[in-house]
Amino acid sequence: MTNAAHAMFAADEASRALGIELVEAGDGRAVATMTITRAMVNGHDIAHGGYVFLLADTAFACACNTHGPVTVAAGAEISFVAAGRLGDHLVATATERTRYGRNGIYDVTVHRETPAGPEVVAEFRGRSRVLSAKRDEA
Repeated sequence: MTNAAHAMFAADEASRALGIELVEAGDGRAVATMTITRAMVNGHDIAHGGYVFLLADTAFACACNTHGPVTVAAGAEISFVAAGRLGDHLVATATERTRYGRNGIYDVTVHRETPAGPEVVAEFRGRSRVLSAKRDEA
């Protein structure tokens, strides 16, 4: 089943150029994945936080666009829990918490798979806003 989130992701060259894949999107939920490459590792030999944020933001964008109207980020914050490493396959799972009027709140957990099970790398909270019919209003 495809929805507005799938169409939006298909046009998202930034996310796709980094190897992000949309695994699922529907009913206010989305899952996206990305593998940490050499180009994504910083001077501390860990994943640059901007790439982890971008993965979480992509999952968030897909989740809030599953309902149909064009929806954008009004704000977001991230807490880094553990360092990502070269070769880590990260999974970002976005879940809608609430929608009210043209606004929404979404939580995204980014984790990596380990032999002991999933290990959380970051927690992200995004606030969304549905664009009005007039494109010049946010």
